[in-house]
Amino acid sequence: MDAEKKKFELRLPPVSLKVLLTIVFIMFGTMPIYIYGRIVSRTNLSSRIDARKIELQTKGLMLSNKLTRGNFLEDPKERESLNSEIDTVAEIYSGRIVVIDRSYNTIVDTFNLANGKINIAPEIIDTFNGTNTNIYNRQKSYILQTMPIYETIDNKEINGVLLFIASTDNLVAVAEGVGNTERFLYITLTAIVVVLSVVIANRLLRPLIKLRDDIASIGYGKIDQKLEHNEYKLTKSISENIKTTLAKLQAIDKSRDEFVANVSHELKTPITSIRVLADSLMGMENVPNGMYAEFMHDISDEIDREAKIIDDLLSLVKLDKAANTLVTEQVDINQLIKQILKRLRPIADKRDIELTFETVREVSADVDETKLSLAVNNLIENAVKYNKDGGFVKVSIDADHKFFYIQVKDSGDGIAPEYQDLIFERFYRIDKARSRQTGGTGLGLAITRNVVHLHDGIIKVSSKEGEGTTFTVRIPLNHVKRRDKK
Repeated sequence: MDAEKKKFELRLPPVSLKVLLTIVFIMFGTMPIYIYGRIVSRTNLSSRIDARKIELQTKGLMLSNKLTRGNFLEDPKERESLNSEIDTVAEIYSGRIVVIDRSYNTIVDTFNLANGKINIAPEIIDTFNGTNTNIYNRQKSYILQTMPIYETIDNKEINGVLLFIASTDNLVAVAEGVGNTERFLYITLTAIVVVLSVVIANRLLRPLIKLRDDIASIGYGKIDQKLEHNEYKLTKSISENIKTTLAKLQAIDKSRDEFVANVSHELKTPITSIRVLADSLMGMENVPNGMYAEFMHDISDEIDREAKIIDDLLSLVKLDKAANTLVTEQVDINQLIKQILKRLRPIADKRDIELTFETVREVSADVDETKLSLAVNNLIENAVKYNKDGGFVKVSIDADHKFFYIQVKDSGDGIAPEYQDLIFERFYRIDKARSRQTGGTGLGLAITRNVVHLHDGIIKVSSKEGEGTTFTVRIPLNHVKRRDKK
């Protein structure tokens, strides 16, 4: 099921960070301009309409008062003098003024379209009922205002209605003109925002681009490339991590060169000795049997030494390749150590070294018996070989609820503090001459550390010069298998 999900999973192509940042900046820069422009445009026209409505309401009130005082509906003589003022007001506002009497007859129509006709528009009826109308029709672009005409100034009985319709085309035209100017301004501002967005995106990404180029230079082999990018916390963190990684790679590269040089030297030394011994035999005539036997014995020792180096190298290679291939099973650790001590006791007895085993409790754990046996054997064998005649080697085992502990303590010369971190390196030997005499290859502790690490354990050394050395190994009782990384 998971495989099917991965198979049909939608994968988007890589996106340019510069383009993405530019788009984000443009959106956040232009959106306020656009929203502000829309609000200003609508507010501008709305405020003009509201102002015109108030103006019409005031003008209509003034005109209706004049009609009331002039007894416009009852006195035809006064009507003639006021008609010119009505026409003037209607012309000023590009509108139409209609006067309706109490019988809903149209007395005056500045458009001369409804004179003498009945007008029962809802706005007229509402005004006769005491409710004035002041509305704006957006679709037809006009304002409609109704005002009552009273019988007298003192008598508030409604005798007629003044209907005032004013066009708002000029207001809309003015608003559109202002809107065109504002749109030009918004386009200009948008262009400025776009340019600034591109510039800012380039400026913000410049440290990342420089870091990318420096990393690319490292990829081409320029390992000494300086990485000092402290513009952002991110670039600083990346620079520091890369520098740390480079330092480790340089150390690994140096270690590899040293390893190759050491391997070449270690393999060449026994061959050189064999050649010298063989040439010496071939250059001598009538070689006594005793000398011949001695030379052949030395050649055999050098061959054994060469074989030992090769075996240890093969063990290291196998351990490096088998990081996830431990064959674990429940093993009696006490019995495993006893078997190792049994094999090494003859070597200890030759030098009168006391070999003891102390156990607090019986311990069983999930381990790879073959690899762990090799690691423990190396520790105990080293403790015997690099010890004093008549000394001692104490091996102890203990455990808690999570780990078991193996301790190997000897009475040798000890290890100086400055060498204690180096003894686990491959081919590293404190006393090379003595190591060769004892048959050491300088690979035993490297093998031991690898085995312990494969078991998710740790190994520590504690030593004082002249007082001996103690190695402590801690390994989990239950081994958790690692998942293979795909």
